[in-house]
Amino acid sequence: MIRTFVKKEPVLVIAALAAAVSCFFVPPDGAYFSYIDLRTLALLYCLMTVVAGLRQAGLFEHLAQEVCERSGSLRMLSILLVLLCFFTSMLITNDVALLTFVPFAVIVLGMSGRLQHLIRIVVLQTVAANLGSMLTPVGNPQNLYLYSYYGLGMGEFLGITFPVWGLSLLLILAACFVFPKEKLEIHLGKYREIDRRELLVHSLLFAVCLLTVLRILPWQGMLGILIAALFVFDRGILKEADFMLLLTFVAFFVFSGNLARMDSVAALLEHLMEGREYLTSLLASQVISNVPAALLLSGFTDRARDLILGVDIGGLGTPIASLASLISLKLYLHSDDAKAGRYLLEFTAVNVLLLAILSGAAMILK
Repeated sequence: MIRTFVKKEPVLVIAALAAAVSCFFVPPDGAYFSYIDLRTLALLYCLMTVVAGLRQAGLFEHLAQEVCERSGSLRMLSILLVLLCFFTSMLITNDVALLTFVPFAVIVLGMSGRLQHLIRIVVLQTVAANLGSMLTPVGNPQNLYLYSYYGLGMGEFLGITFPVWGLSLLLILAACFVFPKEKLEIHLGKYREIDRRELLVHSLLFAVCLLTVLRILPWQGMLGILIAALFVFDRGILKEADFMLLLTFVAFFVFSGNLARMDSVAALLEHLMEGREYLTSLLASQVISNVPAALLLSGFTDRARDLILGVDIGGLGTPIASLASLISLKLYLHSDDAKAGRYLLEFTAVNVLLLAILSGAAMILK
């Protein structure tokens, strides 16, 4: 049982161990409560719950069917499958976009007899979700945390992310033109019917979440409205959030808070970050993933732009640079005749190339 849990939640286990070890150097006291960013945790919980509701309502499956049946060629199909991940990730997060549309790509390519193109499409879906999600504060967990931590306005945040996001869109579109323009007909059968009542409830609750992101509604009000509404309309969905991710955040809050109180460690991190915020956060993301990197390094710099771009672009590179990349790898490996070696080779080539181009662009824009 323990081994299964460790395999299923390796990041949580590592975060919990790191937090536990740090407690030996900084014994628990009242200051621990100041480590926890309750606003970020509440927003994460509410957004995950609402997105689970929209998915349960059939919105994303219906959207995918509608888009794919309108594609007339393999190239157009690949563009649509990849752009679905790019644009939806801005609102439903990169991991949810991949959980929704990678399995759909497997089904569609299997039905059309084009599984030989699956690796490339899944790789492009993965980078599309990681890069598309960088535009908004709600696109991924590290953005939501940094947006809150630095007290940024929406316009200020978009000013940081939009130029790199726009270039990412052009690069991903260009990559899709490697697919042949051969004719394709796809008929997926009866469309999934959307539960309109459920769609309305969760759409309204999503709007409530956005009011909190924009700092119009306090997080306590958002949480109270969501719990009250779902207790009446759809109480089962309250359990659908990823509570392991929330616990991972708590563990990293404790770990990073304790590190900041260790004089020698704090001095080292401040030295590494000084003038090298972008590069340090990008490299840290390759080793410990971009969400922990954001939580750990935010306390050692006030240069929000460099840290945000460092961890967002840093989601490219190694498979562990973004946890969403591990999700798509796992989904691909469950497909028929999966080729792990070839997938990792193509994944690495595409990620390193895009990482180099976008890093160069980020430096020029600076």
